Amino acid sequence: MQQTVLGNIKSQPEVLRYTFDNQEVFVKPFVEIFKNHDIKKVFFFGSGTSYNVSHIAAYYFKHLCGIDASAQYPTVYKNYERPDWTGSLKNDQILYVGISQSGTSVSTCEVMEYARKQGHLTLAVTGNLESKIAKQVEVATHLLVGDELTPPETKGYTVSVLTVYLWAVAVAKVLGAFTQEQSEAALADASALIDQFETIIQESEAWYDRNAVSIVNSDRIYILGYGIDFGSMLEGTLKVGEMLRLPVLGYELEEYSHGPTMALRDNQTLLMIGSDEAEFERMLEFREVYKRYTPRVHVITCKDEISPDERDIVFSVKTDKYLAPLMYTVPFQFLAAKGAKQVFIDTNINPFEEPIAHYAD
Repeated sequence: MQQTVLGNIKSQPEVLRYTFDNQEVFVKPFVEIFKNHDIKKVFFFGSGTSYNVSHIAAYYFKHLCGIDASAQYPTVYKNYERPDWTGSLKNDQILYVGISQSGTSVSTCEVMEYARKQGHLTLAVTGNLESKIAKQVEVATHLLVGDELTPPETKGYTVSVLTVYLWAVAVAKVLGAFTQEQSEAALADASALIDQFETIIQESEAWYDRNAVSIVNSDRIYILGYGIDFGSMLEGTLKVGEMLRLPVLGYELEEYSHGPTMALRDNQTLLMIGSDEAEFERMLEFREVYKRYTPRVHVITCKDEISPDERDIVFSVKTDKYLAPLMYTVPFQFLAAKGAKQVFIDTNINPFEEPIAHYAD
């Protein structure tokens, strides 16, 4: 049977459970690097969905592990950055992590090869251990997503986010940032969320179905995120742009208010990710103001501290801000995939045929 994007979206509860239950496959080799080396800085690289995952990963490693970490565009980093502008770190104190589901992203493969030749530690996570990127690094770990044969990645994103979360929890324990009890609690929280992921799927699809007409008939879509969910905003923007192919613009919450609001019209949709971060109350203020200009304002959150209407989705499943990105992307997946289907776009076909971003398999 041919895979579909909607089929992959709905398979996420099973594939996330499989990833969690088999985490030793990719966690153990990652943790060994931290046991054997005095890592002071981690760079995460990826393109497209993998770059968006890199933002979440950098947040985890800074906030959970207490380690200097950043997400980088591979080509920008290779051409314009240095591993350590202070010159105070040794080569083996810097870890380069490449994220590539296919293992064929040209820019990510090139930056990993560059880093290895410079004498830095390199690790990749990929769904294909025989791929190009696996040959460019010292350690290749397996992304347990299985085959995703449709061009837009959906389950690949959530599996990647879960992967980097499990890395961070394990490294936090090794570095002493987590106690044994904290580590066990973090893993228990992840397992509990996965157990309820079918509910997240159902609530996300129901949210899209009751708002489908106004969203699909929008002139433009804005997506706003902040804190850890800046990465979720990037992924939502990418997914909707890839599949629904309307003009989609993504902004950090506060930044959107500095100019782009001048283009806001009543036939435009505004989607706000309500993270449990310092800016949550600020988001609620913006929400009320933006409703004066367009009725198409939606909040996606699991926090109950809002007065929701039918345009919002307040998940009945509750979790902390570190795990919430796993579920906040699901409404965007349905918006993109079901919206595309309703306007007769076949998401199984990539209309851009030039293979300039990936190596041939």
